[in-house]
Amino acid sequence: MKAVILACSSLAGAVAAAQKKMCTNWPVRCVDRRFHAEPKEMRLQLVRALGEMSEETDTVLVAMGFCGGSWDSVSVSRRVVVPRADDCITMLLNTGGAPHENLKEPGHFYIRDSDRGRYSLEGLRESVMEKYGEAEGRALFESWFKNYTHADIIDTGTYDSRDRDFLAEAERGARIAGCELRHVPGSNVVLEKLVSGRWDDLFVVAEPGETLTCAKFFGSPARPGEN
Repeated sequence: MKAVILACSSLAGAVAAAQKKMCTNWPVRCVDRRFHAEPKEMRLQLVRALGEMSEETDTVLVAMGFCGGSWDSVSVSRRVVVPRADDCITMLLNTGGAPHENLKEPGHFYIRDSDRGRYSLEGLRESVMEKYGEAEGRALFESWFKNYTHADIIDTGTYDSRDRDFLAEAERGARIAGCELRHVPGSNVVLEKLVSGRWDDLFVVAEPGETLTCAKFFGSPARPGEN
């Protein structure tokens, strides 16, 4: 197998940890996480990345989930393996390695090692205030988080989730969002299985000529959360 890992940049550290543990060394191509803001744009970036890969690559290991429909109606010319999960957060919350469409709790905002700086809650509020002005931006940020009660740090064991600086930034973010900060268990099992070739029911494996659809991920034409 000549594989390449196609990863969301938010999972770059987790992918590196999975490869180290499983003793693999597949080349990695990252797609910038900022495209998650618009699934149609993310889909274009994914299609472009697939098209630019070497003809020698026979397998693409995808380190991201369905992510708002980003993989819907994507046709593939080589084997593509994607975790059967609604997004990257569900992947990191998976501790047993069984298929789960969505493991997030309503009212909970999840924090990972990559959610720092501009991608922290504090950074998000600052960027919104820069775009809309301080008063309007602050009000918009507060409206987004009015129904959130918890900010949960996912402890996957692949990074120091209790690092002093990391915690301080998370605490500031939780405070401005009006949330209680806590740690919740997670793992890197999904990515470990992905990079090591242990593709069971947790994964969608599309062969050359196939088209990825929502039904292949979730067994229904309706996306998670639409019913």
